[in-house]
Amino acid sequence: MADPKGFMKTPRQEWPRRPVAERVQDWDEVYVPGALLPIISRQADRCMDCGVPFCHEACPLGNLIPEWNDLVSREDWRAASDRLHATNNFPEFTGRLCPAPCEAGCVLAINQPAVTIKNVECAIADRAWEEGFAPPRPPERLSGRTVAVIGSGPTGLAAAQQLTRAGHTVAVYERDDRLGGLMRYGIPEFKMEKRHLERRLEQMRAEGTKFRTSTAVGRDVDAAELRARYDAVVIATGATAWRELDVPGRELAGIHQAMEYLPLSNRVCEGDLEVSPLSAAGKHVVIVGGGDTGADCLGTAVRDGAASVTQLDIYAQPGAERDELTQPWPTYPKIYRMSAAHEEARDLETAPVADADARLFAASTLRFTGDADGRVRSLHLVEVDALRRPLPGTGRAIPADLVLLALGFSGPDRGDGLVDQLGLELEPRGTIARDAGFATGVPGVFAAGDAARGQSLIVWAIAEGRAVAAAVDRHLTGSSRLPAPISPHDRPMAV
Repeated sequence: MADPKGFMKTPRQEWPRRPVAERVQDWDEVYVPGALLPIISRQADRCMDCGVPFCHEACPLGNLIPEWNDLVSREDWRAASDRLHATNNFPEFTGRLCPAPCEAGCVLAINQPAVTIKNVECAIADRAWEEGFAPPRPPERLSGRTVAVIGSGPTGLAAAQQLTRAGHTVAVYERDDRLGGLMRYGIPEFKMEKRHLERRLEQMRAEGTKFRTSTAVGRDVDAAELRARYDAVVIATGATAWRELDVPGRELAGIHQAMEYLPLSNRVCEGDLEVSPLSAAGKHVVIVGGGDTGADCLGTAVRDGAASVTQLDIYAQPGAERDELTQPWPTYPKIYRMSAAHEEARDLETAPVADADARLFAASTLRFTGDADGRVRSLHLVEVDALRRPLPGTGRAIPADLVLLALGFSGPDRGDGLVDQLGLELEPRGTIARDAGFATGVPGVFAAGDAARGQSLIVWAIAEGRAVAAAVDRHLTGSSRLPAPISPHDRPMAV
């Protein structure tokens, strides 16, 4: 602990965001460039180096948080980078995209604002790249074994990097034209600029990982034939089967899944398109779903220049403080949080039908109605109680020219044939079945990430990638020195 009284003397200070009026005019990250480093050493001083640091348990990666907080407070950035990369392949991703369950588990958070762990992590990662502390780490020798990784999201990339560094020859197959999975086409540029992804991919190429884009295993390449060509296969395709909303009027034009809308905006940022064919410009937009994907749609629609944007959340508005009875420390609490997108919607008053930040809580969609051309024009909703039962007399209609469904994902998409061609078993909820060693019922085939766990956080995705890499390495060589931070059956801390 660099300063034993740091948590008493220094208040929590987060990475400041750019003014709303400025940032909604572009697609750059929402934070003030260069504003993090001047404050981060004192913020790291607030870490108490607890005897039992629950931040370790709250993070599935097992990040050595008190250690690198102490090193940052002393401005030993190289050592901090070494500690951080010892447990996390991609801290520049998690430092921007993770909701930080580690902060919910911070001991200081029992009665004070938590340490800004996520900001410290991001500062270390960015400084590591600036100072050259994250060079490629190719293996000293090759094992002669080959592995195919299907999917280039955080799970697939983490597994591929670990296995490549262990000496195996790894090829990553990605169905899209660019690498990154949802980080590429599902995460808006204002949350994470894709230069961070490109930089890490170049590191992986230099280490020896091979990439095959625009190749959908099961459609472009037969999955069984691919299995025969490699010593092991890791399925890390993610949970891409989106959930539907079965209500009257769903067939109307103008109602789309979030993952039909968001990738097009990312393609505009990539230079593939001048304007998205699903642009929200001038439209009344309604987003059905109160999670992070819905917030991403909100921020994107605001930048498109929507006439109005409203987000529906079927749950009641949570309180500002943790409920110690139902969500005690150190579990991750469901509290009222203000994302950058909600801050923008609040300041710009994008949703006249909502109270504050574009969200309508405890709202359930009843049906859609359209015009004579078959295009959606209204969404009819009703308020619900805690059991999602409609409350009499609360029904109303709100204008809707573009409706985006952000209802989450149930498991891997079976449309490409991968599951059937390999003969994989599925769990009742639609995810790929696997044993305690990440192995499926098909010899040499392993499953990891959202495809097997179900929809989860980026830290769990990376932890799954690291853990399945250890399992594959053990399968190929009989033993492994690769870390395995989690088992397939581990879950976030809960009551």
